[in-house]
Amino acid sequence: MQADLLGPRSRDNGAARPFLADAQRPGPRMNEPLKQATSALAPHVLVLDDDPSVRQLVRDYLVENELRVTAVASGAEFNAVMNGETIDLVVLDLRLQGEDGMQIARRLRETSAVPILMLTGRIDEADRVMGLELGADDYLTKPFSPRELLARIRALLRRARAQATVADAISRVRAYRFGGWELNIGLRRLKSAQGRTVELTNGEVSLLAAFVSAPQRVLSRDQLLDLSRLHNAEVYDRSIDVQILRLRRKIEADPAQPAFIKTERGAGYFFDATVEVVS
Repeated sequence: MQADLLGPRSRDNGAARPFLADAQRPGPRMNEPLKQATSALAPHVLVLDDDPSVRQLVRDYLVENELRVTAVASGAEFNAVMNGETIDLVVLDLRLQGEDGMQIARRLRETSAVPILMLTGRIDEADRVMGLELGADDYLTKPFSPRELLARIRALLRRARAQATVADAISRVRAYRFGGWELNIGLRRLKSAQGRTVELTNGEVSLLAAFVSAPQRVLSRDQLLDLSRLHNAEVYDRSIDVQILRLRRKIEADPAQPAFIKTERGAGYFFDATVEVVS
């Protein structure tokens, strides 16, 4: 099943319905079983959208592209699936009839690190900003192309797999040592060469851990955000530069001429030091 565009709801006398640009092949009835991906190991995507036409089209398109899909219409159904199934990614419409999609996103992020792809209207900029600050990983505005939806889902799944690999490696690290400093991951404590403990905020510890886990690599702000979240930090893009400035003041002999955390103009930052890993 293919459709070139999935659109937002248009309201006619209070009734909500989606519109679809261009024609599409008729799909199975909503109560007919859908063919699932051939492999039981295929990623499992949970879709929450209260619009049956959008829900069906998204489900059919993803299934045809070898993803396992469960599509639900309400928060109650969504919770039941999350409690009973292993879900690899969530597609969540924030504009639900009679429910607050933002609250659902907030509760989900409090209990799970599963990637969240939000669906929003083009004019709902405030929703997108709030959703991202709540921990959503990406968003797509309606109307949208199913091909773009699939591409974004695959990108988020690749990123989640990469993060899981890095997180597994991080879990085996006790401490990092660099330039006389020691960052103890378990205790979340930084000590100087003189044995002095330097007070760092939770976000600063996680950001420094992100740097020392990838020395000599140029890291963009997005990459620093991803690596910081592996260390349980609430770090947002707009605060990365501020926290780097604070870190420099605490670990650099001359923050104006940093020896460790250096700027790569137009690309991001890199940690210029030899790092010893203590397992």
